[in-house]
Amino acid sequence: MKKLVFATLSLLALTAVAENRPQSILLKDWSGPYGGVPPFDKVKVSEFKPTLEWAMQEQRKEIAAIADNKEPATFENTLVALENSGRTLDRVYSIFRIWSSSMSNPEFQAVETDMAPKLAAFNDEIIQNSKLFARIDAIYNSPKKSQLTPEQQRLVWFQETRFILNGAKLDDKQKARVAEINQRLATLMTTFSQNELADEEEGYLALDKADLEGLPQSLIDGAASEGARRKMDGKWLISNTRSSMEPFLTYSPKRELREKAFRIWSARGDNNNSHNNNKLITEILKLRAERSKLFGFKTYADWHLADTMAKDPKIAMDLMLQVWKPAVARVKSEVADMQKLVDAEHGNFKIQPWDYRYYAEKVRKAKYDLDFDLVKPYLQLENIRKAMFWSAGELFGFKFLQVHNVPVYNDTMTVYKVLGKDGKFVGLWYFDPFARPGKNSGAWMNNYREQYKMHGKGITTIVSNNANFIPGKKGEPVFISWDDAVTMFHEFGHALHGLNSNVTYESLSGTNTTRDFVEFPSQMNENYLQTPGVLKFLVNAKGEPLPKELIEKIDHAKTFNSGFSTVEFLASGILDMKLHLIADQDIDPKAFETAALKELGMPSEIVMRHRLPQFGHIFSGEDYAAGYYGYLWAQVLDYDAYEAFTETGDPYNKEVAKKYHDLIVSVGNTEDPAENYRKFRGRDPKVDALLRARGFPVPVPENSTKN
Repeated sequence: MKKLVFATLSLLALTAVAENRPQSILLKDWSGPYGGVPPFDKVKVSEFKPTLEWAMQEQRKEIAAIADNKEPATFENTLVALENSGRTLDRVYSIFRIWSSSMSNPEFQAVETDMAPKLAAFNDEIIQNSKLFARIDAIYNSPKKSQLTPEQQRLVWFQETRFILNGAKLDDKQKARVAEINQRLATLMTTFSQNELADEEEGYLALDKADLEGLPQSLIDGAASEGARRKMDGKWLISNTRSSMEPFLTYSPKRELREKAFRIWSARGDNNNSHNNNKLITEILKLRAERSKLFGFKTYADWHLADTMAKDPKIAMDLMLQVWKPAVARVKSEVADMQKLVDAEHGNFKIQPWDYRYYAEKVRKAKYDLDFDLVKPYLQLENIRKAMFWSAGELFGFKFLQVHNVPVYNDTMTVYKVLGKDGKFVGLWYFDPFARPGKNSGAWMNNYREQYKMHGKGITTIVSNNANFIPGKKGEPVFISWDDAVTMFHEFGHALHGLNSNVTYESLSGTNTTRDFVEFPSQMNENYLQTPGVLKFLVNAKGEPLPKELIEKIDHAKTFNSGFSTVEFLASGILDMKLHLIADQDIDPKAFETAALKELGMPSEIVMRHRLPQFGHIFSGEDYAAGYYGYLWAQVLDYDAYEAFTETGDPYNKEVAKKYHDLIVSVGNTEDPAENYRKFRGRDPKVDALLRARGFPVPVPENSTKN
């Protein structure tokens, strides 16, 4: 298990486990069609702990065999052997992760809380294995390394860097402290995630029939379903998820209810209950700072960016601040337009965060004659899926065919086999679109299995896209918002990144790239929602296409509200970086958030997209910690790269698409992403395309002249 977090048990306990192999489907190779599929229909939560423990012991033996090998270290007997270790643990943990994000309940959470620190410690046990690292280091420093293929050399570099950055060169005392920190962090981050989920599940806004004024029918139907699920007859419930709360804040004309909804949503993890996350944040930050110092870095941000494209936190911060100023200026203009409407209605109040979406929508209607409520009937979830498939076919030659002979973990899921342009099987795509208890809010992509090929054996990938749409009445189509459609294309972009992967080694496969590069292909895919071919799929229940005049209005208004969307994102990104640039001190999250936003000049009408007590990206795990800026970094690449297509007059230009495939989405982490981007574009990326796409002014170079 190359990229995940593991744990350890005492040798005595694991020896006992080894003598009693659990009889569980989780420990078996995945069987069935398509190279084997996860046995979702046979999963028992009670089997996770013993199977994880068994799988760790199995990999422990595999690691020992590599480390204790008396033969000189070679690429095959060390790096390839390391790649092949932990296959059983990979399979068990893959399903364990899915239950954590999509099927969580009190029984599972108890297991998760128990296993998280053990999994973290097992990872440290591998990283801190001095004999194993000595073999990797010997290969890295050997003159024979130059005889390896470029991809093999990249794997050597990757493992050498990974081991060093995670403490392989520390002394025994330092290693022990790092292991303690990692176990504690695993517990804290698991608790953070569970607290956020608990506040989302326990919170809701209850509405009477009179409160439904102005709401889209799809939201009303979803609220009715939620009321029925909670057995609250005669009530419509707006669940505490983004896909429910944001539409309510956009369309409800009842200001007091908007404020109530906003406070429920924005207070997740920050309520005076057992789910409060503030103390967890303080401890997480202090432990991260201490560990970074042990690793030899001034701050966590310096450590975490060491192997990214940005490399230096200052470079990442400078990029965010470069965009921050024009974004705030745009917000002031947006607020002024909204305030005029409030004043014209004799509202006698200043725009507040719970007013922003509602009045922005009114301005959109007034300024651009665009009512997205009129667009929504053309945004059937099923048609968006078909449009994504068509677009992927145009870009990459993929064909998606639904299959019914594989198990799923929820009966609302669908599964598709994916064929390449040559007709060969590429992988499977699972789709889990609907909200339910025990499922994290938001949208994301999962890799159930990575693509790789070693010794002539090709393993195809299994990916999934997951969302939280509210199902409507049975048998009727589900309609989503334009923003949700953008998100669908975004997450599908991650899936396409995995499906396009064509590399030899699993550790370098698919989306296993640097954190500030991985969002590039997903954000790139957002652009294709507004291409003419995709728009043809947007038809209403009668089969009528999205009217040309609405398409023109959407295009005309594409930079509308860009100030809001940019500022709410950047505020989270900047505070993430500021928090992780603090060397080592106790942080009061609420006080820090207030002071930092004030210093930044945060418009009072907006809050961060992710307030700190609910910022799961950076506190439920570490992939995005000191790395939330990566979305903006990737957007610079995204908009710049998309212009390579549009400059030809064809967003699906075959020649550019081939270069994009060959240099960006098929190579995983086998090559330097910065160098490959230069090969793709013929130069380094420029921020100009991002600024143009958001309607912000593009700075004129000092040495340029105006006619």
